[in-house]
Amino acid sequence: MSKQPNNPLHGVKLEQIITELQAHYGWEYMGYQINIRCFTHDPSVKSSLKFLRRTPWARTKVENMYLNMIKKRP
Repeated sequence: MSKQPNNPLHGVKLEQIITELQAHYGWEYMGYQINIRCFTHDPSVKSSLKFLRRTPWARTKVENMYLNMIKKRP
């Protein structure tokens, strides 16, 4: 596997992204920021993974939210 030093998402799985976002922000805030049903109605990691793998625009929003979160970390 080639190295991608300028890609902060390289090697990070979608499940890890969702889990870290949920632990940091919680489902309610995630649903407020990105209004998708898998965050607002009976949210779970499994339902989020299923939806985000099939929906590129939503996955992009979640990845951007994750990038903003890690940028703000000390």
